Amino acid sequence: MTGARKTTAFLAVLLGGAGILHLAKPAPFDAMVPHALPGEPRTYTYASAVAELGVAGLLAVPCTRRAGGLAATALFVAVYPANLQMAYDWRHAEPRKRAIALARLPLQGVLIAQGLQVARASRSRAENS
Repeated sequence: MTGARKTTAFLAVLLGGAGILHLAKPAPFDAMVPHALPGEPRTYTYASAVAELGVAGLLAVPCTRRAGGLAATALFVAVYPANLQMAYDWRHAEPRKRAIALARLPLQGVLIAQGLQVARASRSRAENS
């Protein structure tokens, strides 16, 4: 399995798992929704779940993989404010929780880069076919 295929599989599993978790145990995700957003946090949690599951599906199918990589990139950018909210809310939490919240911030950049990598690799494969 090539690096791009491993990255694609990783992102598909990560997003699929996250989508399922958002639906099965929404409360922790509700707490991450930025307070400035209008409406109920649960709506954003469920919308995020649908987006994550949809993007995982796009990544899993070769003919939609490029779109999946671009959609994953957009999704990772869109949910970054939730990670900022979590880091802010946990700023006075126990050290372990603070470390988790802060570690998520740069890791989101890695996920964004991986989404772009999948999109580029998929485009290259399509052009060489």
